[in-house]
Amino acid sequence: MTNARDQPLVGCIGGGQLARMLALAGHRLGVCVRVLDPKPDACAGLVADHVCASYDDALALPGFLHGLDALTYEFESIPVEVVEALEARIIMRPGSRSLRVCQDRLLEKEFFERVGLDVHPWRPIENEAQLGAAVGAIGTPCVLKRRRGGYDGKGQRIIEDESGALKAWEELDRAPCILEAFVPFQRELSLIGARSKNGDTAFWPLVENRHEGGILRASVAPALAVNGEVVERAHDQACVLLHELMHIGVFAIEFFELDGRLYANEAAPRVHNTGHWTIEGSHVSQFEQHLRAVLGLPLGFTEALGHCAMVNMIGQAPSLADATALEGVRAHYYAKPTRPGRKVGHLSTVQPTPADRDDALARMMILAGAGRSA
Repeated sequence: MTNARDQPLVGCIGGGQLARMLALAGHRLGVCVRVLDPKPDACAGLVADHVCASYDDALALPGFLHGLDALTYEFESIPVEVVEALEARIIMRPGSRSLRVCQDRLLEKEFFERVGLDVHPWRPIENEAQLGAAVGAIGTPCVLKRRRGGYDGKGQRIIEDESGALKAWEELDRAPCILEAFVPFQRELSLIGARSKNGDTAFWPLVENRHEGGILRASVAPALAVNGEVVERAHDQACVLLHELMHIGVFAIEFFELDGRLYANEAAPRVHNTGHWTIEGSHVSQFEQHLRAVLGLPLGFTEALGHCAMVNMIGQAPSLADATALEGVRAHYYAKPTRPGRKVGHLSTVQPTPADRDDALARMMILAGAGRSA
């Protein structure tokens, strides 16, 4: 694994905050990161080499790929054909199989069921007849989601009664969708882990997530009061999923918990917002772990170092003076222009007890403006 600088060099498709944090994790290890992103102001470009071009730019790709030891990606909206072409030329981790499944909610639901994960009732939607039949079968309230695209609450609508089904679909431009039963869950949990090229796996503790306006606002880890059998089952299911996908790298699964049972909601074949607490809160962060897996290195130890919490700064960020004045809290700014609904940074803390964690979390939520329109 050498390049002109005699350091490992990893390419990343996408230059947002996840690529930025990958690059920062690489700095400590002496691993260089080069990103491909069409935005001239891509925030990862401040800490990594930046090739400013579209993801399928035939003229820019040779320069981007030159000297790379391996290639990865930070989001799922890349055309799978692009990744298929690239993995024929270079080590691509994870590969196109993980991307294909996770970028299409229909394929994802089918895959969850095939490998034995519990899911709530759902139906594919391609036309009005399917929509009417699905709403009748599943009942209301239910949730209509685009098969592709959409995150942070985008690309989906809640249908309160049958009369609102067609309007909801029209608001989603009559795109191919899936219809899901509305889940009366007690909380959302996520499991983040990694698989190496040798098939070894490592998981961080289950994380409890809290949303605001459809966007992740806060995560706490380890999640409290999780039955050990539930954790074991989540790990077993994830191992089967990772093996079936032949996935190499970090992977996240979001679950709805209902009466001690976990229902798979969606997965991400990459580092994940609900794992940002691992930067300060674990022996190895999700970003370092992903680089380890991509480069074929041993996986690191994933035990939490204490009781951890992370709060997203959404739409606006507190001043650096205010953030650095908050005792026991670390601030991460993404160098992104502020706008409503955009994640521009996060705050994190590691505390010795759940009570201390909850106190720090409350202070971080106030500082980040949680509950206010941003």
